[in-house]
Amino acid sequence: MTLAVTDNIAKTGRHTTFYLACGADDAPLIIFVHGWPELSISWRHQLPTFASLGFRAVAPDMRGYGQSSIYTRHEDYALEHTVDDMLELLRSLGRDKAIWVGHDWGSPVVWSLASHHPDKCNGIVNLCVPYFAQGLALKNLIPLVDRSIYPEAKYPAGQWEYMCFYEENFDKARASFEADIPKLVKLLFRKGNPDGRSKPSLTAPVRNDGGWFGGTGKVPDLPMDAAVLTDEDYHKYVAALERNGFFGPDSWYMNHERNLQFASKAVNAGRLAMPVLFLHALYDYTCETVDSRLAEPMRRDCQNLTEATVETGHWMAQEKPASVNAAIARWMATQFPALWKI
Repeated sequence: MTLAVTDNIAKTGRHTTFYLACGADDAPLIIFVHGWPELSISWRHQLPTFASLGFRAVAPDMRGYGQSSIYTRHEDYALEHTVDDMLELLRSLGRDKAIWVGHDWGSPVVWSLASHHPDKCNGIVNLCVPYFAQGLALKNLIPLVDRSIYPEAKYPAGQWEYMCFYEENFDKARASFEADIPKLVKLLFRKGNPDGRSKPSLTAPVRNDGGWFGGTGKVPDLPMDAAVLTDEDYHKYVAALERNGFFGPDSWYMNHERNLQFASKAVNAGRLAMPVLFLHALYDYTCETVDSRLAEPMRRDCQNLTEATVETGHWMAQEKPASVNAAIARWMATQFPALWKI
């Protein structure tokens, strides 16, 4: 029997978080945190699975997305505020701590929870985006660029050129995404391609081209990739992004300095002692952690780190949910035997 996934709201004086939940109210808590430009439904394969294993599984819409609060200033999307959102969500659930799972921009949220509030974390899992104790910002990403793929003269920021483009041309980037959201959703949510390995990521030429999609600003029209998207979820993404737009999602990229300052306030200089699981996506060529040095700072600053590689692109939780769920469940069973009800 599939357990029901319910819609819920956590509301305080400063913020409203919509979240999905599945499993017994009093079961051990696991919270899944999505990234750009997703929704809580990105974890549709994980919520019932972990609920059936005896956990209370929760997935919020992050600020700027879905049915959670929308803000009008770039600085409102700094990590310090998103961490506070998650702490409020935790309190609203009547809990002191959880296992936290993040993907894409959800990963820096989870890493920041662990580094600033370790007492709120039983353990953490992150997909695709590794840890930077000094902060996930261009200053710390660029020195780790693989120059055999991204010559400095052509791609000064490597695969992170698109982040520079946000800073330099925010309105143009936003407009190119909002121009045709139905096509954009089909373009973005696609399975990994093994043929892209050791080649520049599609995010690298954005600044040289003067914009997304070869500088044209026109979204290519591709068929929906059923390996990642269902028709139902496609329509939910389109409806939410058409309603809210891309100011919020794109503003997450506009806080490098603020996020660096926040990282400097971490406890224990940002070194993590709790159990950590990191899942590498073999065919994710922007967050490329298998062949490059991008994961080195994480290995230095996580005392109890487990790593596994999944043969997917960036959207691993949707592309190969059984592999992702198995990796997380195996790690949880090993690290937290007392949380399992047998």
